[in-house]
This record gives sequence, structure tokens and C-alpha cells, in this order.
Amino acid sequence: MSPDRPLGVFDSGVGGLSVLAELRRALPGEDFLYLADTAHVPYGARTDEDIRDLTARAVAALHARGAKGVVVACNTASAFSLTHLRERYGSGEGPFPVIGLVPAVKPAVAATRSGVVGVLATPGTLRGSLLQDVIRQWAEPAGVRVLTAVSADLVPLVESGRAESDEARAVLREVLTPLRDAGADQLVLGCTHYPFLAGSVRAEFGETFALVDSGAAVARHTRNVLCGAGLLREGGAGGSVTYLVTGDPERARPVITTLVGGAGQNTQVMQVST
Repeated sequence: MSPDRPLGVFDSGVGGLSVLAELRRALPGEDFLYLADTAHVPYGARTDEDIRDLTARAVAALHARGAKGVVVACNTASAFSLTHLRERYGSGEGPFPVIGLVPAVKPAVAATRSGVVGVLATPGTLRGSLLQDVIRQWAEPAGVRVLTAVSADLVPLVESGRAESDEARAVLREVLTPLRDAGADQLVLGCTHYPFLAGSVRAEFGETFALVDSGAAVARHTRNVLCGAGLLREGGAGGSVTYLVTGDPERARPVITTLVGGAGQNTQVMQVST
């Protein structure tokens, strides 16, 4: 496997662009293939089997296009699919690394002063065992109370370019007010779409919550994994991104362009099947 091959990044939609931004900062020499399964987003309300199948198909598509590894930049897909993917492709740090996300409960627990941490999650992430595992590992021994808030409406709002709309603020106000009233001072963003809602959270709640996500941590971990596998590309031009979607590329293009900060640019988005 050549280090010059691109690194795959997968999400159910455009939320993984928040992780891609961190990966590009940590790995400036890498080229990336970003695949958004926009034909099937959101994943949160889908069955466990459906999530695993869609994720496996997407990772297989990236593998077939020459990716040297994949970052599953989707909390719901990570919660249900990582074990199955690693059984298929080998160890998470093997010849085709499969790297996933873990909800950022650990840093939130370390930072809280009130002893109450909130987690904003999708229905799928809340249903999976991964979140409960990290709560048991990090919050319970520290005596920190973890409260969860869930909404099926937020991902579609980000996907449609309405992350800072009045509608998004209304949903956030409804689901996060109980966390504020309970004293939460840390808010774990348990979906890669949710960092794009930071402006709306601030507009509604000011500095009530410190917002915590796993993007920077997964980028550091990815660098370590690639280095350990002899797959890190440090020289050369690098830095390119190919955007792939399973749905309508014309519909996805303006949202992707806005979220990657490319206003006024003609972002190239291609449709693929998985």
C-alpha cells in the first residue's frame, strides 16, 4: 500500500466535513476522498443492520477507489459498524486502517466544574452501546452526571444548509434547555454535523456550555495510525480533496461549498454508487 494514495473519509452526509477540516490541518500532505451518503442520510433512525450495511458499502467504495484507509467520520456509523469493518479489513491499525469516532466524553468529564455534562446525540448514537461504554469508563468513576439530549431534526437542517436558521435555534432551545437547567457546563457534540450548529447554540445559550467534539482528537489519532502503518504522506503536493456523494451532486454542492468555506468557488462534487 503506497503512502501516496488518498485517505478516505466517510459520513452519512456533510457532517463529516467538520472532521475533514481537522484532518486537513493535522495531515497537510495527504490527499482525501470524502464520501457522503446523501442518498440515505440521516442514519440516526435506521435499523442497526441498515446502518452496518450502508457503512460497509461506503467503505468498500472508498477501498475500490484506491483509498489507503478510511476514517468513519460519523458517530452513528462508528457506533454500529467499526467491529464489523475491522473484521473485514483487518485490525484498526492494519494494512487498511479503519478509524472511527468516540464521543468526546473523556475531555468533557475532565473539564467540567459543575459535575454535569450534556451530550447532544442522534437517535442512533444514543441507541448504540459506544456512548454508554465511554460514560461507564470515564464519567461514572469520576462521579460526573451525564445527561443526554436527542433530536432527529438537526441533521436534516445541517444537510439542507439551515444550521443557523430560526428553525435550528428553536430545536436547540427545546432539547438543550433541560441540560442548561440541570447545570451542565460541557456539551459533547455527539454527531459530526453538530459543530456546524455552534453558532446557533451560542445564539441561544451564550457561553453556558463549552462545546466539545472529537474532530481534533481523531485527526491526531489518524496521524499516529498512518505513521505506525508506514502510510503517512509528509512530502509532495498533497492537500487535495475529491468530494463524492451518493445523492444529487447539484443539491449537495452549495451546502458543501458553504461548509468548507469555499463561498464563491466552484466545488467539484461527483455522484457515485455504493
